[in-house]
Amino acid sequence: MNSISQQAPVAFWRNRWWQLAFGILCMALVANLQYAWTLFVTPMSTKHHWGQAEVQLAFSIFILTETWLVPVEGWLVDRFGPRPVVAGGAICAGLAWVMNSYATTLPELYAASVIAGIGAGGVYGTCVGNALKWFPDKRGLAAGLTAAGFGAGAAVTVIPIANMITRSGYEHTFMFFGILQGVCIFVLALLLRKPDGAKAPPAKRKFAVTKQDYTPGQMIKSPVFWVIYASFVAVAAGGLMATAQIGPIAKDWGLAKLPMTLFGATLPLLTMTLSIDNICNGFTRPLCGFISDKIGRENTMFAIFIGEGLALLGLMEYGQNPYAFMTFAALIFLFWGEIFSIFPAICADTFGSKYAAANAGTLYTAKGTASLIVPIASVLAATGGWNLVFIVSAVITIAAGVSAKFVLAPMRARWIASSNEASRELEPELAANGPGLRHWPEQTGE
Repeated sequence: MNSISQQAPVAFWRNRWWQLAFGILCMALVANLQYAWTLFVTPMSTKHHWGQAEVQLAFSIFILTETWLVPVEGWLVDRFGPRPVVAGGAICAGLAWVMNSYATTLPELYAASVIAGIGAGGVYGTCVGNALKWFPDKRGLAAGLTAAGFGAGAAVTVIPIANMITRSGYEHTFMFFGILQGVCIFVLALLLRKPDGAKAPPAKRKFAVTKQDYTPGQMIKSPVFWVIYASFVAVAAGGLMATAQIGPIAKDWGLAKLPMTLFGATLPLLTMTLSIDNICNGFTRPLCGFISDKIGRENTMFAIFIGEGLALLGLMEYGQNPYAFMTFAALIFLFWGEIFSIFPAICADTFGSKYAAANAGTLYTAKGTASLIVPIASVLAATGGWNLVFIVSAVITIAAGVSAKFVLAPMRARWIASSNEASRELEPELAANGPGLRHWPEQTGE
């Protein structure tokens, strides 16, 4: 019987690298719900005579729904596996854009935004959580590649969407891409699966990694989680306060429409800067995730967060020069985007793989918390100018980098050492009750 099972061919899509690829594709396909939204704002406002603020409220509703429901969706993944959650997310993602194509009132638009947020959060939380489970030995890289897919998808489709809006109207575009993306994600969902449980490479022991699995309820009772959460909020808020204001800053400094030529292409400075920034924002996620797998999470956070703070100060000091503006803006995005790979990885390192989707989803709510702080930037700019925005953002991110090295690192090491010692004391009891009860992260399979 065993020889037969060993000789049976394994379907290619059950390989963990293919599972990672499917997750990246799902992320790319759902990315337009966030990154292509800006293309629809003006056409909708013009047709229905809605104000820009009223239309953009739908986007805020989407972001809050996407962020704050991820813990629930992550719990469903840990309970039922990735397939039903992503399939449900596909239906919601497609349905939301179909509803947008028919919406004639703002309440209809807002209802579609809630459904879109549920769909995007279901796909995002599932794919990141599943990547952490499949790759206990390469968590930073796997989470980084998956998160990078969320930006890459919009980069591929933004031009076709813009052209279709011009040619056929925004309603047809919502309908066509809503159905296309929903169907594609649903098909990919059928190929997703969770690890079996006995074949994956062990989690690396060069850095602190827990041997126990903690539920979200257990996790949020630990002080180390709240230190990680505060760090996430600080860096996300510091980066968002600056990155969200790149456009207004460029306009106030008289740089936005300045023609710039790069690699033979001439574009307004702001357009070229945003294009380069998006590339850096996507590239840094797998890069810094990979680096953190090699040198440790806190060491990477220390270097990257301080780098972001210095880039913010550099933009403040030298940003009046158009080339310096483009350079420092790109560095800000390069140092900031990695939070979406390092924080899910450090969460799984600290609290285990079994409940990784729900735990990482709970931590991901820090993005929503940070977004509530971002409007402070407008208040700071009104009272102290853009320099005050840069200084506050830089101080926050540099403080987060220093605390990661000198507060979080020793605190997390003590927590994991204590946790692993407790697990060793339980091993004789677990062995007496049968090996099937032992579930450590390194036993997660292919």
